[in-house]
Amino acid sequence: MTLPPVFRRLPFAHRALHDKTDRRPENSRAAMRAAIAAGYGIEMDLQLSADGQAMVFHDYDLDRLTDEKGALRLRRAADLGRIPLKHGDGEGIPTLAEVLELVAGRAPLLIELKDQDGGMGPDIGALGAATAAALQGYTGPVALMSFNPHAVAEMATLCPQIPRGLTTSDYDPEDWPLSRATCDRLREIPDYAPTGSSFISHEARDLARPRVAELKAQGAAILCWTIRSPEQEAAARRIAENVTFENYFAPIPA
Repeated sequence: MTLPPVFRRLPFAHRALHDKTDRRPENSRAAMRAAIAAGYGIEMDLQLSADGQAMVFHDYDLDRLTDEKGALRLRRAADLGRIPLKHGDGEGIPTLAEVLELVAGRAPLLIELKDQDGGMGPDIGALGAATAAALQGYTGPVALMSFNPHAVAEMATLCPQIPRGLTTSDYDPEDWPLSRATCDRLREIPDYAPTGSSFISHEARDLARPRVAELKAQGAAILCWTIRSPEQEAAARRIAENVTFENYFAPIPA
């Protein structure tokens, strides 16, 4: 499935247009509303609740982003919805279904399914099925991605009509809780073709990797993460077609 042009044109606000000084926590409804108002795309993350709902939340644990502790996956969706996000306006953790209702097609959504295996392996659990269920009938622009190639492959089966891609990295073993062998394998992006991907979202500091140039020459859309200044954006755009950004307002092309 080809990535629509809007995903190549509109910059994507990382975890939505978050700014805790303005009471807009990352992946919050407030940050979603701000991104829509500013005309940006929205990048977001998904984790799975105890009762099998796709929750819009980045971390595996609750304590960085809320005043609760413990794993998100041990709480039910309704309970998570009552946990206020730190630095916010009292709103709790939203489900994907709630975010889709809020956005209603007004911004393109770049949705990352977080690895559920713990080692980028095949034990991906029910997050893909929960994501597909929430997206059923949604008509706004959506693309799906994951660091875990097994999750991307599953979405090819569950949502073949939705563009999908791989979130990719330099996989420095010092930065990843993965085996060196896993890092060495994933670094070369061997799963692009087998997963039927149409794009990668690559770590900005590693965009000069030859494999990125090879995929670009083959027609892959090259997005990148995470850009935090106009200077970084200018450097990234020498290779990448689009950026996921935070901490500044990325210019929107005419």
